[in-house]
Amino acid sequence: MSTPETPLARTRRARRINSLLGERYPDAHCELDFRNPLELLVATILSAQTTDKRVNLVTPVLFAKYRTAADYAAADRTELETIIQSTGFFRAKSDSLMKLGAALVADFGGEVPGRLDKLVTLPGVGRKTANVVLGNAFGVPGITVDTHFGRLARRFGWTEEEDPVKVEAEVGALFPKRDWTMLSHRLIFHGRRTCHAKRPACGACPVARLCPAYGEGETDPAKAAKLLKDAAFEHTLSEAALVAGAGRGGRAGDRA
Repeated sequence: MSTPETPLARTRRARRINSLLGERYPDAHCELDFRNPLELLVATILSAQTTDKRVNLVTPVLFAKYRTAADYAAADRTELETIIQSTGFFRAKSDSLMKLGAALVADFGGEVPGRLDKLVTLPGVGRKTANVVLGNAFGVPGITVDTHFGRLARRFGWTEEEDPVKVEAEVGALFPKRDWTMLSHRLIFHGRRTCHAKRPACGACPVARLCPAYGEGETDPAKAAKLLKDAAFEHTLSEAALVAGAGRGGRAGDRA
């Protein structure tokens, strides 16, 4: 039976994983297109149950027509629904955007607030959306626990929690606050490109030797490399072989 990981060892391992993911994804960033806090808030609401790429196809037309919170509050519902229809759940999202605009006008002078406790009072805005806006539009550190982040945090052994708020708290305790926003970007990038939900590319993963879940996915370097979703992150087979070899050896004793 292996020795349980100490809190200090978990913290060191977590920070090493973050560092390695930073090397793999040096340009990790929010993949929603926006120019100001309102646009990011709207785009994040639209991103529910769809992809950022789909949202980015819709928002140029949307943002050209609706420039202020008041514009959303006064929007013609049918017209708004038509513009955002391809993002899915367009009726509910239209309702959220119109109510959001009205609340911003009524409570915040039409401006998006830069505080978590204020943001979560807005229609359609939870902690995940609020942290996206804070971290990327206001420069306020925040952890964005989407499906990718939660899945990877559990695979990495940083938490066993399923509740996003508890995941946020447990993972946040492992890192300096200044790292939270970039940590979120890196895990989301990794979840989308390498550590997939159904078939993670373990054999092409830069943190394989530090991951308790190594082996849940494809460990063969050549096969794993084919699972990577972005060509920019595909390594040569020899590099992948080195990673996989590291993953198979020393997985218990050198995690600290």
